[in-house]
Amino acid sequence: MNKTVNINLANTLFHIDDEAYNKLKRYLESIKRSFSGTAGSDEIIADIEARVAELFLEKMENDRQVITQKEVDAVINIMGQPEDYMVDEDIFEDQPKAAKARPAGTVKKLYRDMDQKYIGGVCAGLEHYLGFDALWIRLIFILLAITTGFGLVAYILLWILVPEAATTSQKLDMTGKPINISNIERKVKEGFDDVADRVKNVDYDKVGDKVKSSSKTFFDTVGDIIMFFFKIIGKFIGILLIIIGATSLIGLFIGLFTVGIIDAVHFPGVDFYEIVNTTGAPVWLVSLLCFFAVGIPFFFLLYLGLKILVNNLKSIGNIAKFSLLGLWLISVGVLIALGIKQAASQAFTGSSTTNSEFYMDQSMDTLQIGMASNDQMDYDNRFTFENLKMIYDDQGDALLYSEDVRFDIRKSKDSLVRLKVRKDANGSTFEEARSRAAAIDYGFSQSGNELVLNDFLTTATNNKMREQEVRSTIYLPEGMYVRFDNSAKGHLGRSTKNDRDYYRNDIVDYLWVMGSDGELKCQNCPDDSDGEDGKIIINKDGIDININDNGESFKMKVDEDGIEIKADDMDL
Repeated sequence: MNKTVNINLANTLFHIDDEAYNKLKRYLESIKRSFSGTAGSDEIIADIEARVAELFLEKMENDRQVITQKEVDAVINIMGQPEDYMVDEDIFEDQPKAAKARPAGTVKKLYRDMDQKYIGGVCAGLEHYLGFDALWIRLIFILLAITTGFGLVAYILLWILVPEAATTSQKLDMTGKPINISNIERKVKEGFDDVADRVKNVDYDKVGDKVKSSSKTFFDTVGDIIMFFFKIIGKFIGILLIIIGATSLIGLFIGLFTVGIIDAVHFPGVDFYEIVNTTGAPVWLVSLLCFFAVGIPFFFLLYLGLKILVNNLKSIGNIAKFSLLGLWLISVGVLIALGIKQAASQAFTGSSTTNSEFYMDQSMDTLQIGMASNDQMDYDNRFTFENLKMIYDDQGDALLYSEDVRFDIRKSKDSLVRLKVRKDANGSTFEEARSRAAAIDYGFSQSGNELVLNDFLTTATNNKMREQEVRSTIYLPEGMYVRFDNSAKGHLGRSTKNDRDYYRNDIVDYLWVMGSDGELKCQNCPDDSDGEDGKIIINKDGIDININDNGESFKMKVDEDGIEIKADDMDL
């Protein structure tokens, strides 16, 4: 069992075991002794510690991982021991040095070179990354900016998106050099030598060079302004994401624990869940799955907004991220499976049919057909699903109610009046659909020459809402007269034929007789006039309008000769 300690390395907290800590401590102390008395030693040590911290972070799989001797040895192997390098001034003399091959695996990274910049350091950074002279890269940007404008857009985007090489490690990454003790020392000393040269030659610099070497150039100011506006937009987006994510999660949380799980609030529509649902999944489970399926994306929106606003926000960790992703995938998958099962519950349609015969008095040759409604029941009009509503009978028991009732008129094969009632419903199997159809309660009555059909159907709530409907057919013998009550409007079917081609709701106003061809023949419909009482003729000769009503005539003719109008035998 090893003791662990917490260390702060380059402003980053690490958990490290005791043996690894002692080895790392001795290593860093030996580096400090090697650079004691060297110009820029503090900056060299700080850059080395920053590089060590960066290497530790690359090797860690999560924030709580403990650094062991294995990781310390790997970092020391990359950075090297102080005695492996000549830490003196001779390495900066202007004498030729033997070129060293770049270590395998060393890759250049794209940064903006602020030391060689003219505007934003983009072209100078691309020089290191691509290996082309910055002059040619600048000429290409200028040419593209003048011809297509793409050069300016690309430069601004790279200026915004590509970070500047601020630290020694980043400058070494930019040039593709390995980030070890020797190169960090060399880079820092080069910076000190450059500053010394500037100080010695300050009396010979031109005024323009002084302006360029000042802390802020004109282009720096322009860049700061652009970045300021982008930061403002970013912060606004972050705030918007936080508001959307937080309000959505709060609403889902309240709905889950008040309606879905403990049913503390009687929310309209929850009653319908058991009537519609055929999956067998309880309401609390479906509510929980919906909470995860909808809430997890909104949680990540909230987290993204916080990351935008808080620069040093601690990550929730890969374990939490992948766990939430897995939970979301499971929830969505289960909901899809339940949806498929719910849809399959209406895959089949079954019917239940009853047939009735009526004997009518020969002296009453006209059949009166009407519809009866039930106004005594208490309707629950909050929700309607598949033309079905919930009602309550006189005892207060809930029933499913629908007005999806239609009837058609056809010719009987004999002298009897017949009624066929077909009740339809859906189900996951044919047998289940037929059982639901048979459970539909539908009534009618016959007295004398009057036949009254219910304009509604009812069924028990445990039969679920499965598109229950009633389709009836009344068979009339040839020569029988029939008249429809006004209540039949809206319930006549499309299969009823008549010799006037009237719309089904229009035949209720007239007296009809069943013909030999199975069509209803109208007995008191107005005759279609073929005379000159009123006509409009439109053909190649023009437009001819002729109206004659009770001796008063009006005629207008429009043709190639002009307009002719006659009214009451007077030419106008």
